[in-house]
Formats: sequence, C-alpha cells, structure tokens
Amino acid sequence: MASRDLRAELDFLLLQLLGDLEQLEAKRQALNARVEEGWLSLSKARYAMGAKSVGPLQYASHMEPQRGSGRTPEVLDGESRHPDSRGALRRRKGLPRTPEPDSSPAPQNPLKWFGILVPHSLRQAQASFREGLQLAADMASLQSRINWGRSQLKELQEKLKQLEPRAP
Repeated sequence: MASRDLRAELDFLLLQLLGDLEQLEAKRQALNARVEEGWLSLSKARYAMGAKSVGPLQYASHMEPQRGSGRTPEVLDGESRHPDSRGALRRRKGLPRTPEPDSSPAPQNPLKWFGILVPHSLRQAQASFREGLQLAADMASLQSRINWGRSQLKELQEKLKQLEPRAP
C-alpha cells in the first residue's frame, strides 16, 4: 500500500516538474525576445540621438541600480555579517554608536541622464530591459524549484527501490 502512495506522489511530482520545465522554457524565449527588443530599441535611440549621445559616458560612474534582488547578501568574503552567526563582527563596549548618514538620494529615472526629451525608442528599451530583469528573476525562482523537485524525485525513487527490491 505504501508503494502505491509513493508512486502517486512520484507521478504528481514528475508532472509538476514537467510543468515547471515548460514554464522555464517559455520564460527563456520571452527573455530572449525582450532583450532583443531592448537592444533594437537602444540602437534606434542611438541612431535618433547620435551614437555619442547614448552611451556610458552620459552617466556617472558611481550610479546605483534602480532594481535589485530585494535582499542583501549575508556572507561577504567568506565571513558572515549576520549578528547571530559565529564569527560575526561585534561592537566594542564603551564606543558610542554613531548613526550612519543616509547618503543615498532617492532613485531617479536614468532616462533623465540623456536629456529631458528622449526618444520613445529609449523608453521602449528601458521597459524591455525591466521586463527582462523580471523574467530573469522568475527564471531563477523556477530553476530553484526545478532543482528542489529533482532532488525530491530522486529521494522518492530511492524509497521506492527500497520498498520494492527487484527480482534477479
């Protein structure tokens, strides 16, 4: 009876894994289309504004990204920076705690680096790359779920082998 339940769980997991793989492939195709569309729009903007008007010389070298992963890494240079973990940095007693000034200004639209009236193709390029970034994040999440599903599938297969040894 346990074997039957295990097989049903295996089937369900396999169907879920195949669905996730189909979604991943669809998102890859969509990402490729968005990136290609973005580069095409960017090249149209460079043509409209001039090749030297749209490029890395138009923005500051200390620029910050508008989008991020939403979380900060907890491990840097092999050492954990999380206060609850071993080897974390500790504040010495007796030293006053000084607040760090918030030096980061509110994020502004990077299109303003290229002037007030930018071509529509530059706005299209920005939108395409933003969509591409979201697709890439979705793909990473799907890939993680696929990896987890594959490991669960292997574990269930091993359990099934132990329950039903093959006859010689």
